[in-house]
Amino acid sequence: MLRDALAAAGYPERILVACSGGPDSMALAAVAAYFARRGHVDGHPVSVGAVVVDHQLQPGSAGVAATTATALRELGLSPVNIRDVEVTPTGMGPEAAARDARHAALEAAAHEAGATVILLGHTLDDQAEQVLLGLARGSGTRSLAGMRPARGRLLRPFLGLRRADTLAICDVEALEPWHDPSNADPAFARSRTRVEVLPLLEEKLGPGVAESLARTAAILQLDADYLEDVANDTFARLQEQSGSTISLPEEALRVLAPALRFRVIAKAAAAVGGQQPSYGRLLAAETLLRRHGSAGPVELPGGVSVYRLPLTQLLADGPSGPGGVPRGGARCGKLVFRLQKPPQI
Repeated sequence: MLRDALAAAGYPERILVACSGGPDSMALAAVAAYFARRGHVDGHPVSVGAVVVDHQLQPGSAGVAATTATALRELGLSPVNIRDVEVTPTGMGPEAAARDARHAALEAAAHEAGATVILLGHTLDDQAEQVLLGLARGSGTRSLAGMRPARGRLLRPFLGLRRADTLAICDVEALEPWHDPSNADPAFARSRTRVEVLPLLEEKLGPGVAESLARTAAILQLDADYLEDVANDTFARLQEQSGSTISLPEEALRVLAPALRFRVIAKAAAAVGGQQPSYGRLLAAETLLRRHGSAGPVELPGGVSVYRLPLTQLLADGPSGPGGVPRGGARCGKLVFRLQKPPQI
């Protein structure tokens, strides 16, 4: 699996393995070390280093990081670095905050090492858990599509392996991985999904549930990619920008399929500096298209206001109306997106 992933990535010469010390990432490090010792993949030169991120969230985490780094060096990976990070609350939950801090540290380490690829040890079980959590939260296609095998520098070559497979690799290589106690902590939704929900589904529905969930993610990735490409093209065609304000013609938005309309509205919000809106906020913004006269504003995450300007107001305001939105030649109303200025302190 790793050989295929590296071939698809164009046989990168410099690779970093992200390793927590757990079974999945240690197994991945062991497989990568095989190529490191040979010095090539299918005749293409390669060197493999590793980075251990210490989130400093548990007592003794520094010792775990040091032990992991020693094991990685013994496997033949070089260089092996430890990165300490501070997990800052973001309002999106502790898991998301830790992930953001970890990814920032991995990207910085890859940049310093000149690595074009970072290997992550996520497995099919992780993918199944991701899909279940997305279903429980009422997420859309993008979230249900799960983790990508490749995204930017990140490669996940083990998405087709079960967690039991990585434990078997560790046994064969005589590795003693660290078992993170938080993975069994019922305080975390992902831990409850791993320890309670998936085993219950396997018991009640029969074996193969995890594989079916991962297969669902793979199918939805194709759908999500297609819709994303069409939405990007549609937004580029419809947007009218003046300074920090973006407007979209409501007549063109109305005729779009709902799956595209919501995506285009979300892209307009992001383009002026906002965050990804929830479905409820997108629905509120989309409802402005069915209003008469001036309507709004609807507040979206990240300080974005969206409101409707009717055709009559656009014509009356002339070539440059409020906010610098273009008015000349208007034939329909518009949805206007504007980032509100933060209060002066």
